[in-house]
Amino acid sequence: MIDLDQTKPFAISKRQVWEAYKRVRANKGSAGVDRQSMKEFEADLERNLYKIWNRMASGSYFPPAVLRVEIPKGDGRMRPLGIPTVADRIAQTVVKQYLEPLLEPKFHKDSYGYRPGKSALDAVGKARERCWRYNWVLDLDIKAFFDTIDWELMMKAVRAHTGEKWVLLYIERWLKAPVQLADGTQRFPEMGTPQGGSISPLLANLFLHYAFDQWMVRNFPDVPFERYADDAVCHCRTKTQAKKLKAALKKRMREVKLELHPEKTKIVYCKDGDRQGDYDHTQFDFLGYTFRPRRSKDRWGKLFINFSPAISNKAAVAFRRMSRQWRWSRRSDKSLEDLARMFNPIIRGWINYYGRYYKSALDPTLDCLDRRLAKWASRKYKRLRGRNRRARNWLQRMKREQPTLFAHWGRLHAKAGR
Repeated sequence: MIDLDQTKPFAISKRQVWEAYKRVRANKGSAGVDRQSMKEFEADLERNLYKIWNRMASGSYFPPAVLRVEIPKGDGRMRPLGIPTVADRIAQTVVKQYLEPLLEPKFHKDSYGYRPGKSALDAVGKARERCWRYNWVLDLDIKAFFDTIDWELMMKAVRAHTGEKWVLLYIERWLKAPVQLADGTQRFPEMGTPQGGSISPLLANLFLHYAFDQWMVRNFPDVPFERYADDAVCHCRTKTQAKKLKAALKKRMREVKLELHPEKTKIVYCKDGDRQGDYDHTQFDFLGYTFRPRRSKDRWGKLFINFSPAISNKAAVAFRRMSRQWRWSRRSDKSLEDLARMFNPIIRGWINYYGRYYKSALDPTLDCLDRRLAKWASRKYKRLRGRNRRARNWLQRMKREQPTLFAHWGRLHAKAGR
């Protein structure tokens, strides 16, 4: 591709657009309001990329409406998600690629969300470690964070790191882009940024870098925390310190035009074998894990009570609900190997995430998968129909013969052999 055109007002190169396209293509994603898929976009790739570059470099790029869909949350409620068009995701990524290297070195080490080299599991592991050293946790929940970000404060934060006119121009346009609802009507927001865009996680981190991270460093330097986007936990030595922090944060959120959720923000005692007493809250959820007192074994096999994370009930219910939608019992045209190829990537990813800590908590949900496989077998094979015990025995034989066929079989097989 030909590079920079010096006649354009903004110094955006075609190479920047090309690199952004490659990132968006790797991340896949759904079609936006124009219903254009990545495959359809690539049918006339050179022309479509040229159009993005030409409009961005000339200052005439205006983002189309963001398609609003709702996806299920772990608690059964729905979460609004914004889906930009393929072209708009590429344009957002051009800005992100420029801005991210400027912001990354400035961000706090305990900010983990959507950052290169950091993950949700890193945050869970650090929280686990600190819960062993600090008696109290302030579990934070910012009410409707993405929907209530103040645009003026957002742009002030961006300007603190760049004066590049095209970056400021397009971020402001994305913040003000209309949202198209399922019925086709459009809504013009006055605050917030829709979840789902390429630039949104970076902007959210930047906003909370000033609204929360740096404020904590200045005002409570002895209180460590882990933050993943708008989800955060703070570790306190005493209940008095936790109460003081909660009151101060409530005031701080009002200053930056946010609000702590009054019911979901709570002070938690990290109760274990050495920390006794009756308290209102002795558990909290963080990134799909529930932290609470659990029975564990030390290196010598002795049992003790440990405050540690394991898969939350919400996450387990969400996975069971999702796996039910696979409708294995109706796929009698498939072989066992077909089902393994189709669903192993999902099962493996789920085990890799929720099996990092306290793996035994996974077993009931993994058992649920096998019950569904047994039901599939009873429908596929005539000799097993109506014979649940025989179907379960058949499945056990398959597990012994091919213990690595399904991603979860290795763990259950090892458990059965103990």
